Amino acid sequence: MHYAELNQAWAELTQPGAAFEITEVEANGAKVRAFKNAPPTVRALWLSTAAFGPRDYLVYGDERVTYEQAHAKVASIAAWMWDQGLRPGDRVAVAMRNFPEWMLIYWAGACIGVAIVGMNAWWTAPEMAYGLTDAAPKVVFADAERIARMEEQPGMLNGATLVGVRSPVLPEGAIPWSQVEGHGGALPDVAVDPDADLCIFYTSGTTGFPKGAQLTQRSCVNNLFNMMFSGQVHTLATQRGTGVVPDPTAAPPIPVTLITTPLFHVTANNCAAYATTAGGGKMVLMHKWDAGEALKLIERERVGSVSGVPVMSRELVTHPDFAKYDTSSLLSVGGGGAQLQPDLVDKIDKTVSTARPNTGYGMTETSGIITSVSGDFFVDKPASCGRAMPTFETRIVGDNGEALPPGQPGELWVRGASVIKGYINRPDATAESITDGWLHTGDVAYIDDEGFIFLVDRKKDMVLRGGENIYCAEVEATIHQHAAVAECCVFGVADARLGEEVGAAIVLRPGESLDAEAVRQHCVALIAKHKAPRYVWILDTPLPRNANGKFLKRELRETLSVADAG
Repeated sequence: MHYAELNQAWAELTQPGAAFEITEVEANGAKVRAFKNAPPTVRALWLSTAAFGPRDYLVYGDERVTYEQAHAKVASIAAWMWDQGLRPGDRVAVAMRNFPEWMLIYWAGACIGVAIVGMNAWWTAPEMAYGLTDAAPKVVFADAERIARMEEQPGMLNGATLVGVRSPVLPEGAIPWSQVEGHGGALPDVAVDPDADLCIFYTSGTTGFPKGAQLTQRSCVNNLFNMMFSGQVHTLATQRGTGVVPDPTAAPPIPVTLITTPLFHVTANNCAAYATTAGGGKMVLMHKWDAGEALKLIERERVGSVSGVPVMSRELVTHPDFAKYDTSSLLSVGGGGAQLQPDLVDKIDKTVSTARPNTGYGMTETSGIITSVSGDFFVDKPASCGRAMPTFETRIVGDNGEALPPGQPGELWVRGASVIKGYINRPDATAESITDGWLHTGDVAYIDDEGFIFLVDRKKDMVLRGGENIYCAEVEATIHQHAAVAECCVFGVADARLGEEVGAAIVLRPGESLDAEAVRQHCVALIAKHKAPRYVWILDTPLPRNANGKFLKRELRETLSVADAG
């Protein structure tokens, strides 16, 4: 592999005077690495995209919004907010599906220093009430489904102004979207602080109450530059390693991205939406994820990139109608939110002839990616999530806080300009998660001699069986190698003798059959016997997921009975 070329390209792109030169800044009380040439704020980034005027920007069904139209709408929304008395530091909430209005409201808030609160669209009425109380927005933009949930628990708005989006019937006192979009006016001239809150994104909330992470203007533009750097460094290293000489006169392709995950999550928003917008590209939005519908959109819109959680990529490339559609526009398939299993990396590489697999590992708390890897480097190290991006310092830390050497697994800590400011109203959680700028990721990982990070598991998802650590991700990757398996989720099951045993909930592909003993035999042929699941549930319904597409392990533990396991 071309690791020498990767090292050389990395050094060239980040050296003094280069496009991705690294500097040191003070942010949130700590000195951290940052890109010297990144825009100072997201406002500056948005203003730069006006040059893309007539290009399609947002596509939803038969609706199309150009950059020129988007800039006019964003100015109108921002002017309306300003005339309502909203000022830098205030918050507005967005509670809706992935409609075009979501991104327009987001950029409008960013341009005047108003933080956007991304409300989880899957939240129930009590959960919405919690989020609105916690974030205390002055305005709430909501679609018909979310408004219906609000009416289940009157009073949750706590005096906030409600704006109805795509809602034919509005509660008394609510403002129709047409009034906001049609307000008119120029974008208010506002000086925005780089370290001001840009958005509040809630952690997935698989345990306890969700926490509102404070992503800043600075953290988000540095995440964008990390993504841009990753694309350039992998391309440059591969070209040099293979002897390919690029045409210097060729214009870079205009990105066309299928948005598959919710915009209240960093995967869709900070990664896919930012990169597409900065490149003057087109965002194709879906009402909800459906692999068959995704194939139609890929063909119709000439989509170049599909990024989501791994199960989406798997459903796409294994869809029975995949070969019926023209997917020749695809250049990359992959995503983040969870580690792509090694078999899926290979499947993407072999199934989609024009595309290469890619992944980015990151968190809400890092405003997007920590690592990224693609193409030949990913195929060569399919179990890795790539190197940490240039703005990140990394540590692998043991249980007693000691630094661990390369190759030894421990908790990954990272520090850089993309790390969040903290959690609103939760100084205890902030202090527990961030130490002198170092974010404790909660992920068990190790780093190899070439600097590539390998995620072993979530610290809390590790099964401790008779004193032996068993990493769920390893067992899941093994089970996924069986051709009959469509989905699987591995977790610990309480055991009086060993402390915990391994449990696996599995969904099979249509027409396939498999029993628990066959699953265990498959596993023991590939991994140590004690790692094979003692408890196996073959389910006929999809595994439960949160709004970000991650499996809900706690729900599986609570609902699946040991007596029903095979």
